[in-house]
Amino acid sequence: MPLMLLGCVSWPGCHRSDGPTVVLEGRGGKPVRVRIEIARRPEQLSRGLKYRQSLPEDAGMLFIYPADGHRRFWMQDTYIPLDMVFIGDNRRIVGVVENTEPLTEEGREVDAPSRFVLEVNAGFLKRHGVRPGSAVEIEGVEGLD
Repeated sequence: MPLMLLGCVSWPGCHRSDGPTVVLEGRGGKPVRVRIEIARRPEQLSRGLKYRQSLPEDAGMLFIYPADGHRRFWMQDTYIPLDMVFIGDNRRIVGVVENTEPLTEEGREVDAPSRFVLEVNAGFLKRHGVRPGSAVEIEGVEGLD
């Protein structure tokens, strides 16, 4: 049983769930759990959340790249307004883009390299007090160094 807690040791009250999860540091250091789908292969990275009509409140998609780099996203064929969380290889939020407008081709990016990008429903970050510099844990995803 202690192995089940290793990913949560630094988060008071953190409990692992089934399946991959991102745990964000929210307001007052409170852990905020997001059930995630993974986009890692080129076709998954390209498709992302396109064509989706809805996304559960506690769910999102984590884009995983092999190394830190400049990431740029757009909302072409994406119907859901999103918040985007850009995460460095050190598992810290390097920047966010909030309340993206659906069905647009305007590039969304931050001025820092990131290895991961988490997309969640628009307004999620504000509701939970998630900000740049906050810690991130990624649980249940194999192959991350």
